[in-house]
Amino acid sequence: MDDPRGHEADVEALVERAQAGDREALGAIYDRLAGRVYRFALFRVGSRADAEDLMQRTFLKMIESLPRYQRRGIPFEAWFFRLARNGVIDHLRSRRAHQPLDALADIDSAEPGPHEAAELAVEFRRIEDAMQELTPIQQEVIGYRFMAGLSPREIGLVIGKREGSVRALQFRALQALRRSLDRPSDPDPESPKAIPEAGLEP
Repeated sequence: MDDPRGHEADVEALVERAQAGDREALGAIYDRLAGRVYRFALFRVGSRADAEDLMQRTFLKMIESLPRYQRRGIPFEAWFFRLARNGVIDHLRSRRAHQPLDALADIDSAEPGPHEAAELAVEFRRIEDAMQELTPIQQEVIGYRFMAGLSPREIGLVIGKREGSVRALQFRALQALRRSLDRPSDPDPESPKAIPEAGLEP
């Protein structure tokens, strides 16, 4: 099992080297975090182009702020994802509407046939509808936990909540998603209605 403290120590060592001007260390930080922040941004904003832009902006902000970074009880990755969170919040405020799970349908994969594509579209719509029933903070916790791969402790440091509160938010969000997805799907209003058998009409 990975030791979180050992992981944090490795990251902090890279940060110290990067602060001293080590470009290789800066590149290693990018390699560790780029995919995770991109997935989180994609989950939250639903656009590959916007997620890529937010990822780059987050790293630029990190580079600008890196000389002033001091741990002070907050691990570097939590500090970094605070920067990412602020960028996503600003983006969503300017856009005022988003579809956080549209991005999941945009994952690279083998191109499905017409029948499989139709089934996938229905399933993605069900998941998206279920996500919209969550509160904004529940959506955010799910994004950090499963897209960015942050631990409950790290999420708490990012959003300013206790680890126990984060675990409770995650539990309630997953329970709500499960209930929503377990509900029978609404019938397609455009599908033809069943025709009563002869002699059985009321």
